[in-house]
Amino acid sequence: MIKLFLKPGRDESVRRFHPWIFSGAIAQTQGNPAEGDIVAVYTSEGELVAKGHYQIGSIAVRILSFNGDPCNPDFWKESIAAAYSARVAAGLADNPSTNCYRLVHGEGDGLPGLIIDWYDGVCVLQAHSVGMFRAKKQICQALISVFGDRLKAVYDKSSGTAPFKAGLDLVDGYLYEAESFCKKEQTVLENANKFIVNWAEGQKTGFFLDQRDNRALVAQYAKGRKVLNLFCYTGGFSVYALAAGAESVTSVDSSAKAISLVDRNIELNGLKSHESRCEDAIDYLGKTAAGKYDLIIVDPPAFAKHRGALKNALRAYQRLNAAAISKVAPGGLVFTFSCSQVVDKISFAETVFSAAAKTGRSVRILDRLGQGADHPVNIYHPEGEYLKGLLLYVE
Repeated sequence: MIKLFLKPGRDESVRRFHPWIFSGAIAQTQGNPAEGDIVAVYTSEGELVAKGHYQIGSIAVRILSFNGDPCNPDFWKESIAAAYSARVAAGLADNPSTNCYRLVHGEGDGLPGLIIDWYDGVCVLQAHSVGMFRAKKQICQALISVFGDRLKAVYDKSSGTAPFKAGLDLVDGYLYEAESFCKKEQTVLENANKFIVNWAEGQKTGFFLDQRDNRALVAQYAKGRKVLNLFCYTGGFSVYALAAGAESVTSVDSSAKAISLVDRNIELNGLKSHESRCEDAIDYLGKTAAGKYDLIIVDPPAFAKHRGALKNALRAYQRLNAAAISKVAPGGLVFTFSCSQVVDKISFAETVFSAAAKTGRSVRILDRLGQGADHPVNIYHPEGEYLKGLLLYVE
């Protein structure tokens, strides 16, 4: 195994179990590692401290183990079994009212660069690193070993996530199909609500599982309210609100394909009093009469995917939230979110504070929101806390 030696004094983060080794911390490499190889990391004194996937870039190693051997034939099976046990503990696995959840969440489950979502027996895999892409057959075999007959299929959807400059054969497709599996859209349950999932053509793996708890919270507040769901995608918040007794829901998204799926999900659940609008969410909010809605959901895509875009992203969040706060009816609620990893909780809260101040209205924070338990944050990797939100009460 190729060895990497750290510079003197640069082993502090790995001793605190941070899962990344940055290229600037490496003093010497014994051998010529290819991207995706498993390498061993040593201190300047020669102490073995970690093993992980080597990659080209500022993050040189994504750590798979601090004290074990990722080359062990049982490594993938044990790692996936441990992730599954965490979902059982969270009450998500083997739940009759919810059969979709994130099974593996990268660093949060000790497997940096790997995402696996479970949709009623279908695992949708996304590799975000060359190492994970090269290991996908081993990962698939581990899934078969852990789940047995419960596993219907494994679908690789890494073409949009794996490094495209690495020269990989990035073609999405099935790695495994049980004999009884039928290739078609899947209908899944989330808190007894039904949703159509198309992992082959939908965004990410087909559904935004990280908002499950926040959708349930919207349901708690939605009864009797007129709801506006901005950037609605497949209409998760809309279904929850209507099922909980909302007076009406308007779902807005610029994607015609998304709006079509919203309408199908509404029909699938037998719900009424719904309007779909295929148009720019910010434009729609701008022309909406003040007071028309008394619950507004603001869940935009990531405005900043790297630190260079942070300043412009914060301005965009401020304008969007100022518009929502100014338009919601007196006594209304605003659920507002950011899924930008480079926007931390404090920056987001300060931006929403600035937005509220611009409106001159009295605003209270009723709750602080985040990602679900199946998107765990490794306590040694706080960067993994990417989803943040606020529930606002506006007088």
